[in-house]
Amino acid sequence: MFTTHFKLSAQPFVERTPVDRLLQDERMTQGLARLEYLAAVGSIALVTGPTGIGKSSLLKLFLHTLSKNRYQPVYVHLTYVSAIGLLRLIVRDLGEVPKRGKENLFLQILEKTQKSELMTVIVIDEGHLTQPDALTDLRLLVSSALGDEQKLKLIITGQETLWGELKRSTHLDFVQRISVRYHLPPLNAGQTAAYIDFQIRKAGGSEKVFDDDAKQLIHDFAGGVPRQINNIATTCLINGAAKNVQKISTAIVEDTMREFQLP
Repeated sequence: MFTTHFKLSAQPFVERTPVDRLLQDERMTQGLARLEYLAAVGSIALVTGPTGIGKSSLLKLFLHTLSKNRYQPVYVHLTYVSAIGLLRLIVRDLGEVPKRGKENLFLQILEKTQKSELMTVIVIDEGHLTQPDALTDLRLLVSSALGDEQKLKLIITGQETLWGELKRSTHLDFVQRISVRYHLPPLNAGQTAAYIDFQIRKAGGSEKVFDDDAKQLIHDFAGGVPRQINNIATTCLINGAAKNVQKISTAIVEDTMREFQLP
């Protein structure tokens, strides 16, 4: 196992990263600032970015910071369902048994959130897979809050196609209610190097495992996308251990990238 070869106490660059191993770079800091504003006074937050860019990591960081005494998060990522199916998922996550009929599901969600002492934050991950009718339903849930105190907020994340869907005239009311929007960019070269070093340190290793030029090359191949950086860096470590080298050089990276080329 490459972890033994490189004297690591854990595997770096894992897909499901624990909160304490999420690097809060400038991108994450900017995203958190907007989501914290949403939690305080906003209604709807929109976070977009390409696949693997770190949208779910941003959500994980944000939900970790929410006070359990003030907020009740409802996280939904199984979004490739019908509009009524999405409402059922929300009702279940609120601890209720879904009733039959969309009108009853609406009432269940609204009554549950209004009676709660906590602010409910519905988080829709993979929002680009959400049906157009479901987007309308989500907007109605937020805009239908009764009384002067809003007890329901919405965060929706997705790939750029989500914004394309929202720009349709049928979703004008949704767009006008977006309090904050944030497009998560890729890592720049310096951030990629810092990300690789951070993950290696968290796994108990030395930052010297990867040469500086190797980090730059990984950034170029990955385009600054964290998920691709994870894949390439992990394969480099496997390759390096198999070759019995102590450092990941540009030669190792170039050799590794041949495995990523489709035939």
